[in-house]
Amino acid sequence: MPHRKNTADAVPERMPTPATVTIPMSMHIGAPAVPVVKVGDSVKVGQLIASPGGFVSSPVYASVSGKVKRIDDMLMSTGRFMKAVTIESDGEQAVFEGIRPPEVTDLKTFLDAVRDSGVVGLGGAGFPTAVKLSVKDLSQIEAVIINGAECEPYVTSDTRTMLDDVDWIADGIALLQKYLEVRRVVIGIEANKPRCVKAMEAMASGMTGVEVKALPPMYPQGGEKVLIYNTTGRVVPEGKLPIDAGAVVINCTTLAAVAKYIKTGMPLVEKVVTVDGSAVREPRNVIAPIGASMQSLFDFCGGFKSEPKKVLYGGPMMGIAVPNTDFPVMKNTNAILALDEKDAVLPEPTACIRCGSCVDACPLRLMPAAIEAAYNKRNVDKLRALHANLCMECGCCSFVCPAKRMLVQTNKLAKGLIAADNAARKAEADRKAKEAASMPGKEAAAK
Repeated sequence: MPHRKNTADAVPERMPTPATVTIPMSMHIGAPAVPVVKVGDSVKVGQLIASPGGFVSSPVYASVSGKVKRIDDMLMSTGRFMKAVTIESDGEQAVFEGIRPPEVTDLKTFLDAVRDSGVVGLGGAGFPTAVKLSVKDLSQIEAVIINGAECEPYVTSDTRTMLDDVDWIADGIALLQKYLEVRRVVIGIEANKPRCVKAMEAMASGMTGVEVKALPPMYPQGGEKVLIYNTTGRVVPEGKLPIDAGAVVINCTTLAAVAKYIKTGMPLVEKVVTVDGSAVREPRNVIAPIGASMQSLFDFCGGFKSEPKKVLYGGPMMGIAVPNTDFPVMKNTNAILALDEKDAVLPEPTACIRCGSCVDACPLRLMPAAIEAAYNKRNVDKLRALHANLCMECGCCSFVCPAKRMLVQTNKLAKGLIAADNAARKAEADRKAKEAASMPGKEAAAK
């Protein structure tokens, strides 16, 4: 597919501090963070405004200085309501007095520091980084793979990290080698980023156990399972995690952010965001405070040259569409795109012609047309047999389909159907177990 890396040479520019930021409490996979501030409180940049809501969660920090204007529910792009903290900026960007580098001396303090940094998967996944790095048995880690593939069209924020933040990546690798006892580090980069490959090779030449692999520029090269296979030859079994294949995968920008926090003490409060798309007047890479509205970034890029018909978080393949431009930049926002009518309007689907293009394109060798047929019949057993849950929702099947069928959307619905069936089966098993436990001995045994 076309790469459209229009902003690869665009050095990130810092946007003006917005009048307000709205910071959601859930910008990560797992439990939402819990606000620790109240309306009227004064806050400064880097000050904690929400604590983790559980083990799989992440703290949230103020990205501007000013006053907490409100704490209420906001409608997220997923259609769910989530608590959010709105801060009215005073324009001063005063830094919180408590900012200081954490003391890291061993694995525990390293993981504590990663958790306190507020860093999550910044390539788009949003999984709390401290949880990902909390490997019980360090001997399981045969390789750490640094994801620099950035295979989605338009997106270049990781590209800029590999060009502009080489030292932070190097520091991050050194931390992983020291505290996770990593023996092998592989940096995977698509070959259509030759300057990034050269920069990472120069860095790796002065380090032990670090190698760079230039990978074919084919989407979805940056998919976790795809990247593991193409860098190590290992296959992650269905229902298993990368560590079961001896791998830990971490995005290059995520790693740089962890290193920055441990060196400076400033938690994650801003992001480099690629602003692009056929409706954007001046595509750029923008340094934006977390919580800034999409509209404020588009305005910084000269506004729109044509009316946007679709606005996305992320790239055009796996990005999430939003109903308006009031939505905020979040921790895992690597790009926002505004597409004109030509790029946004989907063609009408026609009948499947059984060409098999979707099977050829699927990186996991699934059968999307068969999954679609099974879903339409609500045949959950067939969906399981077709391994629908393996779908990574990359969209390759829909992209190549000559009939323009909504295959990836159906795959996602199919996974939801399986999840609902699993929940129903568990509920029924729990009911029977509870019923049996309440019966007298002989009667329970007979039952």
